[in-house]
Amino acid sequence: MSHIGVDRWVAESEDREEQYSGWTAPARRLIDKVPSGWRLGVFLGVVALYPFLVKPAGVRIGITVLLLALLALGLNVVVGWAGLLDLGYVAFYGFGAYFYAIVSSDQIGLHWPTWVAIPVVVAATAVLGALLSLPSRRLVGDYLAIMTLFFTQVFVEIVVNFERLPGVETDLTGGPNGIPGVAPWVLFGFEFNTFNRNFYLLLFLLVLLIVGLRNIDDSRTGRAWRALREDTLAAEHMTTPVNRLKMLAFVVGAAIAGLTGTIFASVQVGVFPNNFLLTFLITIYAALILGGLGSIPGVVLGAIAVAFTPEILRNPGVAGWLFYLGLVVLLVVVLKRWVRIVSVLAGLVAFGYLVRGLALSIWDQSILGTANDTFVSRMVDGWVLVLGDHQNIVSNYAFVLAVAFLLGVIATKGWWKAALLIPTVYLGILVWENKLALQPSVTRQLLFGGVLVVMMAVRPQGILGTRRVEIT
Repeated sequence: MSHIGVDRWVAESEDREEQYSGWTAPARRLIDKVPSGWRLGVFLGVVALYPFLVKPAGVRIGITVLLLALLALGLNVVVGWAGLLDLGYVAFYGFGAYFYAIVSSDQIGLHWPTWVAIPVVVAATAVLGALLSLPSRRLVGDYLAIMTLFFTQVFVEIVVNFERLPGVETDLTGGPNGIPGVAPWVLFGFEFNTFNRNFYLLLFLLVLLIVGLRNIDDSRTGRAWRALREDTLAAEHMTTPVNRLKMLAFVVGAAIAGLTGTIFASVQVGVFPNNFLLTFLITIYAALILGGLGSIPGVVLGAIAVAFTPEILRNPGVAGWLFYLGLVVLLVVVLKRWVRIVSVLAGLVAFGYLVRGLALSIWDQSILGTANDTFVSRMVDGWVLVLGDHQNIVSNYAFVLAVAFLLGVIATKGWWKAALLIPTVYLGILVWENKLALQPSVTRQLLFGGVLVVMMAVRPQGILGTRRVEIT
């Protein structure tokens, strides 16, 4: 059904009422009353203190967060505002990084000054974005995604195999070895050659980009992009220049990605093909979706969450807290009623003692191990089976059973769902205590994915995103 002529303010009235409900409503009202400029100033002041509070390794993580925030803001223009599913975005990032590395290193001996290299790189990336946008005149949705995904794969293959191309004698991209020795930014005689200096450079560019995008969002172009996202056909019937807007979205997003790529190359002092794989594109999309499509502060917050969460999970104690907190949130989301939640928790402990008793009746006490030395792990010690020498074998079987029970939970309703949750949660805890807590590198990625899944289940529109209005 067409949405033309529908009063969106009336359609969103229920969402606005829900926004200021619950125990956090007073805080949300207070925050919303603060002007956006003041909120940006507070954010800038807090983040500016970060390098003084952490070690150099922490500053490096902060640089990663800011780079991801810049990239997510650029992708938000294409996906969040214009509604174009662009899977070639990371290629623009790589193009900007490689272009800057080529003209500012010993690779071919150019050594352009920064004030020349940056505008040229950004302009060239924007032109590349305009060229990639041409098929979007006819392709939409999945077809556009496949085409742009192909563009990313082509870019990676070119930078890896450039010196092998027919008729090419110059090693322009360095092949699999990349380009080392990239020069840092030098502006007005000031060299950005330390982590702290690059951190503040990125912070300045982030604030500048936020202000610029906020003005674009409030402009006719921003409103036209949102109209294009909601209903392309309706926007075209209202004389909106659809094709030109698609091209402009690609150009703006590509230019932001290219600029970010130049800083990345200078901070890393080199560029390599594995920096621009699809896994990193997934990370950018995770920040965008977690924060909320179309929301500038949400995208920044999503980038902070996505970049910082894996680092936080390096600490086994923190990882344990997040794992058990995730289980509690899962129970609340699935069961909703407190009677069922309490019943499942009581049944979980009883089921644990039963399994432990059966295990000890079959084998002797020597099979048991000790729980991990964290507070949350000690809480389950005594009723969760923690093994010694057979941890891996039992954990593998328990993982398969947990997946099977989880499918049963999804397929059932009512008290049957609650009953199946008991062995499902128990097996999850058993796998955690016997295997995952002992393998931080693997567990970090699994827990990070789990946090995203729980977050999307609780708030599908993202942290600060707005639910789409469905009118029937």
